Amino acid sequence: MPEQHLQKRISLLQATAINMTDMVGIGPFIVLSAVAVVMDGGWFLYAWIAGALLSFTDACIWSELGAAYPLAGGSYNFLKVGFGPKWGKLMSFLFVWQTMIQAPLVITSASLGFAKYFAFIVPLNVVESKMVSGGLVVLIMILLYRKIETIGKISVLLWIGVLLTIAIVIGAGVMYGNFLQPIERINEGADFSFAALAALGTASVSSVYSYLGYYNVCHLGGEIINPQKNIPRSMFISIAGIAVLYLLMNISVASVLPMEAIKKSDFVVSEFIHVLAGAGAATVVTVLILWVAFASVFSATLGYSRIPYAAAQDGAFFRIFAKLHPTKNFPYVSLLSLGCIAFIFSMLFDSVASVVKAILAMRILVQFIGQAIGLLLLHKKGRQHFPWRMPLFPIPVVLAILIWVGIFYSTGELMLYGLGVIAAGIIVYFIKAYLTKDWPFYDTQKKEAQIEQLLSDNP
Repeated sequence: MPEQHLQKRISLLQATAINMTDMVGIGPFIVLSAVAVVMDGGWFLYAWIAGALLSFTDACIWSELGAAYPLAGGSYNFLKVGFGPKWGKLMSFLFVWQTMIQAPLVITSASLGFAKYFAFIVPLNVVESKMVSGGLVVLIMILLYRKIETIGKISVLLWIGVLLTIAIVIGAGVMYGNFLQPIERINEGADFSFAALAALGTASVSSVYSYLGYYNVCHLGGEIINPQKNIPRSMFISIAGIAVLYLLMNISVASVLPMEAIKKSDFVVSEFIHVLAGAGAATVVTVLILWVAFASVFSATLGYSRIPYAAAQDGAFFRIFAKLHPTKNFPYVSLLSLGCIAFIFSMLFDSVASVVKAILAMRILVQFIGQAIGLLLLHKKGRQHFPWRMPLFPIPVVLAILIWVGIFYSTGELMLYGLGVIAAGIIVYFIKAYLTKDWPFYDTQKKEAQIEQLLSDNP
C-alpha cells in the first residue's frame, strides 16, 4: 500500500475563510459586554484596537515561520526547529501536551457560547444547555469526517454566514443608530494612570481571545497551495478584515444601547436588534450568531486535529495519532480524540469567561512567547532561508513578547494553572525520555558524532 500524505488542496480564499471563521466565532458576541464592564466608558474601543495591534505584530512571527516551515502541526514544528536538537524536543512536546488540553477548551468555549445564545430563542435549564453544547461538538465531528477539499468548500460557506451576520449588525447601527457618537466619546474615561492601563490589560485578555485563530492556517501548512505566499497573505488579510468588522460592530451596538445596558446584557447583540427591529428580527440574528459559533468550532477543530498528527508522525507522540483515514486521507484518530475530550469538557464547564482565561494562561508561555524566542534563535544562528521576512526585525518580535507577558499577568490566578500544566508536561517528558532513552543531549551528541565520522570518511 503506498504511503499516504496530506494533499495541498486549500487555496488562499479557503485559507482566509478558515482563519476568519476561527477568529470570529462566538467570542466577540460574548466578550463585548465583558470588555465594556472592565473599561467602563467610551474608551472600551481601545481594547479592540489593542487586540488588533497585537495580532498584526504576532502574525509577523507566524508568517516568517509558517512560510519557511509549511507543515502540518504549525507551532509544533516551529518550536522544534527554533530551539534546536537539545531543547526543541522538549518545547514541541510541551506544545502538544498543552494542545491535548487547551484545544478541547477552545472548542468548549465556543460550544458553551453557542448554548448561551441558543437560550435567547429557547430557554434552557442546565441539563438542556449541556445537551446543546455537547451535541454541537458531536455534529462538528461528523462534518469534519471527510476529505480536505470538501472541508475547504464548507469553510467558505460558513465564512459567508459569518460576514453576513456582522454586516447585518453593522448595517443596523449605521441606518438606525447614532453611529458617530461612540467615536466621539472614544476618549471618555481614558487616562494614563496605572489603574487605567491595568484595566486595558485585563480587557485585552477578552479582546485578544476574539482575534485568536489568525494563525490557524499554519497548522494546516502541509495542505496549503503555494504556502510561502498564501500563509502570510491569509493571516494579514484575516486580521485586517476582522479588526475593521469588530470595531464597526462595537460602534454599531454602542450607537443604540446605553453603556449600562451593554454591561449587563447576556445577549447584547440579540437585544440590540430587538430594540431596533423587534423580537422576530432578534431571533433571526440570533440564529445567524449561532451559525457563526458553529463555524468557529468547525474551523478550530480542523486546525487543532493536525497538531497531534504531526507530532506522532515525527515520533514525538503516540504513534496511533499518525494514522490517516484509508480513503478520506485525514488524521481521523487525532480528530476523534480531541472531539471526545471537548465533549467531556462541554459537560464539565459552565463559565465561558473562566475557560477563556484558562486558554490564554496555558498557551502564552510555550506557544506565543516560546516560538517568538525560537525565531530569534533561528536568526541568531544565521538562517537566511525565510521566504517571507518581517519589516523592522526584531522590533515586532520584542514587542509581541512584551505584550504577551502583560496579557499573561492579566490572567490573574490562572497564571498558576498555566505554569502547573507546563510543570506537569516537563515531568512527563523526562519520564518518557528516560523510558525510551530519547534524551535531547544524547541525540545531539549522536548527531555530532555522525557528522564527524562523515567528514573523516570523506576528506
